Amino acid sequence: MTALWLVRHAPVIAPPGMCYGATDLPADADATLEAAQTLAQSLPQGVRLRSSPLQRCERLALALCALRPDLTLITDPRLREMDFGAWEAQPWDAVPRAAFDAWTADFAHGRPGGHGESVAEVMARVGAAWDEARQSGGDTLWVTHAGVMRAALLWSRGVRLPATAADWPREVLGFGQVIQLDLG
Repeated sequence: MTALWLVRHAPVIAPPGMCYGATDLPADADATLEAAQTLAQSLPQGVRLRSSPLQRCERLALALCALRPDLTLITDPRLREMDFGAWEAQPWDAVPRAAFDAWTADFAHGRPGGHGESVAEVMARVGAAWDEARQSGGDTLWVTHAGVMRAALLWSRGVRLPATAADWPREVLGFGQVIQLDLG
């Protein structure tokens, strides 16, 4: 089995309830190191390491490389979190309900925050990274975000674009959580 390992960054340093998709915020340093230590022990030899360029992921990847010298980090912008446009760095409860409903009514192609990234764009870039990992012929680790992890879950289920917001995965993905998917 060729595996895709997905790990979510540690908790970010931000006010509770803040929308921080593409906002480049740091993660808690102690939790980052703890996640790296746990991950270093469970990863197989020879895994390819890819990370979102956002510092909350890149710092976890670098901490992992310090513990596992056999790993080489490649930063991949396709693994960054979704851009929520004008909603970035705002409290979620400050987003007008009508604006949120308008986005979810056209979930695949709507642009959150007026000029954010559509789900179709996220799925396309994650799909390109998915295809590359499949073609590589070996295990790959992505240090990434909950949105990218959910998009990868859809790809693993054969879903290339969710038709509605109800089709978006509801799995709870904790900070530092690792999931493993079969790339086939």
